[in-house]
Formats: sequence, C-alpha cells, structure tokens
Amino acid sequence: MSRLAWFSPMPPARTGVAPYSAEVVDGLRGIHQIDVYPEARAHDFIWTHLKEPYDLIVYQLGNSTLHEYIWPYLFRYPGLVVLHDGRLHHARAAALLRRERRDDYRAEFAASQNGVSPDAAELGIVGLDNYLYYNWPMRGLVVEVSRATAVHAPILAEELRAAHPRSVVEAIRLSQGEVLSEQRVREARARIRTRYGIPDDVALFGVFGGLTPEKRVPQVLRALAATLLYSANVRLMLAGAAPAHYDVVADVASQGLEKEVTLTGYLDEDDEFTDHLAACDVTVNLRWPTAREVSGPWLRALAAGRPTITMDLAHMADVPALDPRTWTVAPLGSPSDALPSPVTVAVDVLDEDHSLRLAMLRLANDEDLRNRLGAAARDYWLRQHSRKNMIEDYRRVIARALLTPRERESTRPALPPHLTDTADRKLHALLEPFGLRADPWSKL
Repeated sequence: MSRLAWFSPMPPARTGVAPYSAEVVDGLRGIHQIDVYPEARAHDFIWTHLKEPYDLIVYQLGNSTLHEYIWPYLFRYPGLVVLHDGRLHHARAAALLRRERRDDYRAEFAASQNGVSPDAAELGIVGLDNYLYYNWPMRGLVVEVSRATAVHAPILAEELRAAHPRSVVEAIRLSQGEVLSEQRVREARARIRTRYGIPDDVALFGVFGGLTPEKRVPQVLRALAATLLYSANVRLMLAGAAPAHYDVVADVASQGLEKEVTLTGYLDEDDEFTDHLAACDVTVNLRWPTAREVSGPWLRALAAGRPTITMDLAHMADVPALDPRTWTVAPLGSPSDALPSPVTVAVDVLDEDHSLRLAMLRLANDEDLRNRLGAAARDYWLRQHSRKNMIEDYRRVIARALLTPRERESTRPALPPHLTDTADRKLHALLEPFGLRADPWSKL
C-alpha cells in the first residue's frame, strides 16, 4: 500500500474542489494510505516526510487563492499535480503581486511563458490584468517540474502533451453530483419552490456557483427579460455568492426583474445545493472567458437529470450538444457517432445573446425536449462521470506517477531562484559556529 500526501482545500472551504477532493480521498482509502494536508496543517508535512518519506505527493491545484499555499511545496517536492483549471495566471499573479513581489512575478512569467515577451508581465503589474491573464496560463513550470500532471478535459490533456512532450500528462474523469430518485426530485422541488414562493407551473432556470460576470450573469438576465416578452411563466434562480466587483442585485433591478429572479446566497450544505438543482427545470452553465475547467455545477446538474445550457468551448468539443440556432447536433467524429444523443444545449460565444435567447425560449416551453435532454444528461453522467470512473482513473494515474522518477533531472526546467529557495540561510548561519554544515533536509 503506497503512502500518499494529499495537498488540497477540504470542507468547509468555499470551493468545489474541497468536497470533490474529500470524495476522492474516501474512494482511495484502502488502496493507498493517505495523509491530507489542507492549509491549516501543511506545515506538518516537512517533518512527517523527513521521518518517513511519502511514495507520492498529490497536489489539487486550481486558479484560486485557496490553492496558494500549495505552490512552494510542489516545486520543492515534485509529485502528481491535478489541474482543476487550465489557466493559473489569476491566482499566481495575485499571490505574488499582493505581496509586492514584482521581480518574482517577472521571473516566473518569463520562465513559464516561452515565446512571449517578458515585457508582457508589466501589464499585470500595472493592473491591466483579468482578461489578459487568460492568454498566458502560467502553467508551464508546474507541468514540467511534476512527476505527472492530470486534467479533467481530454482535449486539454492533448494540448498539454503537445506543449510539453517530455512530461507525463493524463486525463481523469471528474465526478460531482448524484443520481436522484423521482421521489427526491419531487420532494426537493416542492420544498424549495415553496420556500421562495416560486409557483410549481413556471419554468425555472438556475445559475449555480459564484455569480461573477464570467458566468455570464448579465447576459442571462438580458435573455430572461427577452424570454418574458413571449412566455410569462419563466423564473430565474441565482444560487451562489456574488463577488465584490459585481453588484448582481443592482443588475437585477436595472432589468426590472426583481419579481422574476430569486437570489439564494451561498449554499453551504451539499444536500441543499442538490435540492436547489432539483427544483430547477433547466440550469445555465456559461463561462467566458474560460480557464478550461470542467464545471462542477454542470456535472451535478447532469447527474440530477436536469437539462443544461452551456457554452460551446474547445475543451467541451467531445460533449454531444444541440445548437439552438438549428436544433441539430453536430457529428463528433466517426460515422457511428454521426447522430449522438445531445446532453446539453451549447451557445456559440460569437452569437451569445441571440443563441441564449433562443435556447431559453424553447426550453421554457418545450417540456418534452427538457425531459429528453434530462434523461440523456443522466445517462451521459453515468457513462462518463460516475464516482466509479473517477476512482478508476485516479488509480491508473497514481500508478503511473509512482513509476516516474521523483526528480526528472533530464527534463526539469530552469526555475527562478525564488522557487528553489529553501529559506534555510538563517539556519545555516546559526549552525556554522558549531561546525554543523550538513543539510538537515538532505534525506528529503
């Protein structure tokens, strides 16, 4: 049985990675011995690893400040990195620039972004960031230093292999959510709609997760207003926390939608999140710009048998989807896949407002289509995103990472000094008068 160190935010941290990570750890116990290191106890790792080295260190890494504590460890102790986002620039820039470590940011940008002028880092330093960060993912050093890298989108895995041909890159199917019984759906629908005063006979759309502009909440509100001109029995639920930089309440008011929009706030309990999903007729899971992440709320909606509206994005190209402009599904590849059963309605980002309005209007009024999409969504989740599939993928990827050398010196990139600094200069100065020059971390 291999010993694993597991670096990840864990419940009750407000990130979808936390419950996901807890579920994976639970599924791997009995196969591996796992010690979990959330931020609060990460400092215990060095001493524990010194006493009895772990066979593999697993890092759950996302584009969020909640993962910031992981970075110093993953470069000092290479392991398996599971990337929850294909872009890491937002979080990494925030971690360095918030502490005024501008030179470290410049060095890391230059080392990560081969082929990009180092001067581009100045845009982030002066605050011209956000959308520009999506163009420069700042993930190259992470991939190249790690024993193995795993992502949740097969197309992203192919992209990383092409960019880093000497690195080990694998795909792990992401599983979130649970298949719900008809009784659970009926009871949740009745309870949640009663709580918020939402009639049972209206078509309820839902947006779940952080209510950011990147989730296209302003566009969803405009599409709702347009849909109401043709179908009065439509409502919208916004279930999540709004960020400081976007006033969702003011946006709802500006559209005159106070009576049609329900704001739930952040849903702390997993069962409450699931019940709110079940109360909806359709969930809207848009994202642009994107960090190439696979949406957890979208997977949970699929498992619950809810029809969904998504964005037609590159890393979702293998998902059978209806185009609301034609209501047809594009073939995915081989002749046998010519007419796959669609599991979502995908909006073209270049035709977003128009396509989103078409999708919402049709789904608001076509119960048969909603039922067919919901059933196909549940079947797709069972085939591709069940917990069993995810744990099988983790077992395979961990086994391969264990076979990869701890230090891939032949492929290890030249790292900026701040990423290799062990911060023990003061320790050596204290030991020097006693003639103790040995590196206390040499066994690591």
